[in-house]
Amino acid sequence: MLGWTMIAALAAGDGAVAAERPLSTPPIVIAHRGASGSRPEHTLSAYRLAIEQGADFIEPDLVLTKDDVFVVRHENEIGGTTDVADHPEFAARRTTKTIDGRPVEGWFTEDFTLSELRTLRARERLPQLRTGNVAYDGRDPVPTLAEVIALARQATRDTGRTIGIYPETKHPSYFAGIGHPMEARLVAQLHAAGWDGPDAPVFIQSFEVANLQRLKTMTGVRLIQLMDAAGAPADGAAQSYAAMATPAGLAAVARYAWGIGPNKSMVADGAPLIADAHRAGLRVHPWTYRAENLFLPERYRVAGTPATHGRIGQEIADAVAAGVDGFFTDFPLIGAQVRDAPY
Repeated sequence: MLGWTMIAALAAGDGAVAAERPLSTPPIVIAHRGASGSRPEHTLSAYRLAIEQGADFIEPDLVLTKDDVFVVRHENEIGGTTDVADHPEFAARRTTKTIDGRPVEGWFTEDFTLSELRTLRARERLPQLRTGNVAYDGRDPVPTLAEVIALARQATRDTGRTIGIYPETKHPSYFAGIGHPMEARLVAQLHAAGWDGPDAPVFIQSFEVANLQRLKTMTGVRLIQLMDAAGAPADGAAQSYAAMATPAGLAAVARYAWGIGPNKSMVADGAPLIADAHRAGLRVHPWTYRAENLFLPERYRVAGTPATHGRIGQEIADAVAAGVDGFFTDFPLIGAQVRDAPY
C-alpha cells in the first residue's frame, strides 16, 4: 500500500503538483449530521450508521432548549426537521424571530423544554431529494448532546476505533443575546466526559469568531473556524470570510483556532487556501461533500435528475489530492472508501 504522498500524486494526475502528506495522517472522515444521505439527519440512527460505515467523527449541530439542555438540530427552528406541526398542543408557539439578521418563521428549540421536545420525532429535511430517507420519518426523537457523547464512547469501546464528535455551536451570539450563552455549558459537558485537551476526540466548530475566542480561554479542545464562500460571521467579529481566508486573515485565525472548515468551493480548482492555511499552521476540513447532482460541480455530475448520485468519490479524491486534512460528507461510506483506497 502506497503512502499518502503517492496517493495525492496519483489522484492529482496530468502533471499537477500534489500536496505531500505524512504517512501517519490520512484525512479524517467527518459524518456530516451522521450518515445524512441515508437517514434523517441528526438522529442517533444516522450517527450509528455513519460509524458502521467507517466515519472517524460524527457531527452534531448544537442548539439549546428553554431549560438549557443541548439538543442536536441543524437549526433552532425545527419545523422542517421534526413533526412539531402535527402537534396541536404546540400550534401557538409558531412565531417569527430574527436570527442572524434575517426573519425566520417556525418553532424554536429555545421555546421548548427538553421534555416537550422529546415528544417530537425527526423527519427528513430534504424529502423531495432524499425520498428513501422519508421511510425513516417518525422513528427517532431529537437527541441530546449527552446521548451523542455516550454513543461515541460506546462505539469506541465496541469497534476498537476512536470515534470522535465534531459539534458545531449554532447561532451562539443569538443564544447569548436571549440569555442562553453556550460556551461554559458546552465546556462543562465535554470536560465531564474527560475531554478537555488537544488529544481529546473532539473538535468544536463555529461560523462565528468571538464564540471560538472565548472557548480558547476555557478549554484545550481543538477549535475549528468555519468559513463560507460569501458573507461574514454573524457576530460581526470579522469583515468577511474572504478576508479571513487571506494569508493575513489565516494568521489571525491561527491565534485561536487549530484549523478551518471552509466551503468546499474554496479549496477547489487549484485555490491557494489549503497551502496558505498549512503555512499558517492550520488544518483544513472542507464541507460538505454530497452525492446528489444538485450539490456537485458540473464536472462531477452524471446524466439524470438533481437527485441522481454523481461522482462524489472522485470529488473527494481530488480534495484529498489537493491536501485537505479531513472532510465533511453526508455519505461517510464513500468517504471511508476514498480514505482507505489502496493505490
